[in-house]
Amino acid sequence: QVQLVESGGGLVQPGGSLRLSCAASGSISSINLMGWYRQAPGKERELVATIIKSGSTNYGDSVKGRFTISRDNAKNTLYLQMNSLKPEDTAIYYCRAAILLYNYWGQGTQVTVSS
Repeated sequence: QVQLVESGGGLVQPGGSLRLSCAASGSISSINLMGWYRQAPGKERELVATIIKSGSTNYGDSVKGRFTISRDNAKNTLYLQMNSLKPEDTAIYYCRAAILLYNYWGQGTQVTVSS
């Protein structure tokens, strides 16, 4: 079992930055992949970024070059640095942890980009 708690969301102006955090607890050592996903109103949940045990990362096309995923293993925390934010980045952002075929999700944190 893994528990995930996201934080760091909020209201930001276009062009601004935010850093999201996802604190993990439980069977941390068994996690194969962690990632960020987002869901805007009326849209399906989409990939933002993932990071696997080796440290290799993957990004959704819409955030490449603007967002950076990272982790602090000592703090059991996953981060998402979001720069050059656009109104279309507005969504609920969810943290995911995968252990073999099992997926665990956080409760989500709202990010709103608006002037």
